[in-house]
Amino acid sequence: MLIYTPKITSRIQYSFQLIFGTVWNSKYEITDDIDYFLSYSDIKLNYSNKRLANECFLKSYGLLSEKGISDQEIIFEKWNELPTFFHVKDSILPFDIFSASFYLVSRYEEYLPHIKDHYERFTAKESLAFKNGFLHRPLINLWLKEFKKCLLSYFPILEFPENKFTYQSTIDIDNAYYFLEKGFVRTAASFIRSAIQMDKVSINERKDVLLGHLPDPYDTFEYQLALNEKYGVDVVYFVLLADYGLNDKNCSVHSRKFQLLIKHLSDHAKIGIHPSFASNKSFDTLSMEKKRLENVLKKEVKLSRQHFLKLEIPKTYRNLLELSITDDYTMGYAAHLGFRASICTPFYFYDLEIESATKLKVHPFAVMDATFKYYLKSSPDEALKDIQLIVDEVKSVDGHFISLWHNETWSDYKEWKGWIHLYEQMLQYIKK
Repeated sequence: MLIYTPKITSRIQYSFQLIFGTVWNSKYEITDDIDYFLSYSDIKLNYSNKRLANECFLKSYGLLSEKGISDQEIIFEKWNELPTFFHVKDSILPFDIFSASFYLVSRYEEYLPHIKDHYERFTAKESLAFKNGFLHRPLINLWLKEFKKCLLSYFPILEFPENKFTYQSTIDIDNAYYFLEKGFVRTAASFIRSAIQMDKVSINERKDVLLGHLPDPYDTFEYQLALNEKYGVDVVYFVLLADYGLNDKNCSVHSRKFQLLIKHLSDHAKIGIHPSFASNKSFDTLSMEKKRLENVLKKEVKLSRQHFLKLEIPKTYRNLLELSITDDYTMGYAAHLGFRASICTPFYFYDLEIESATKLKVHPFAVMDATFKYYLKSSPDEALKDIQLIVDEVKSVDGHFISLWHNETWSDYKEWKGWIHLYEQMLQYIKK
């Protein structure tokens, strides 16, 4: 397809690549040569503010010709039962799908003033998607499904490569062990605290685990590996290798057992860094944690997901790019299910402040175990029903579904009692 636009901006290049290249994997060409476009005899699309002849015309709203960040007037209407904004007239679509998709994927709204939560994060409740009831839907993919039908009605000979539903499991290791590998000081303090509270059960459990009489409840890794092998699951582990702090409480990074665990997991899955909460305040800390993981694995680390999902756009992504991270998996919300960028296809980050596409690929996740347990207060059965609805949405557009789990969810211990089977139930639903 040949696409005409009066001026080829970086936003236009990015948006067309997102839709035609990243999501559709289709061939296309952009031109600003009006004579070349008019003389072109094959499939073509005019993306501008006025029709040229009798061609297929999609009117531009104007966002992709702008520079900088400013408040946008967002008014919602319905098109084919889908919410839309940036409306236009006398066009093959009633809205500018390129501008609207760019607004959502670039996270334009996260650059604007907004209220943050107590961890200084952008929240779902501040988003267009939550406020307008489409957070649980990959709206861009749904738009593109209808747009494809529209184009095929104009150009029946147009061919699109077939996409298929795919799934990737991601697992965060915030705390590899509940009792083990915490060091003498932390372990002694835990014994003393349990003694003051007269908690004989915790004292006996800790003692039995430390003496090797019982397995550590959070050491669920062999069970995970067996499940993922059984269902043929593609897995990425993200490992927290931080110094001890208020929000960073994993095992000691110097623990030989912990390092051997990481190496063992790397034989079966991809491994990424889980940058600590503290690393958000210090680039040197972020760099140090990445080097720690590379020293354990003896290879360069390219994947990342922020601990506590603490994502500050564009600062976080710029820091990751500076450290040669190629893929980030933080795009999602802690307190709500759904699609933070309204898409279920991995995409490249666009930095609005410098008006440039980057080489950092963003992998949006849609469900997290902790969301159900700590924020929604769901039961495992209720969680499964919500997961199934999200999976159905992604399957309807042949998209990519990513889940986020933690190793303690399989422990069947304390607050996670009764949650051990949810992951396998999710896999069974995905695979059927």
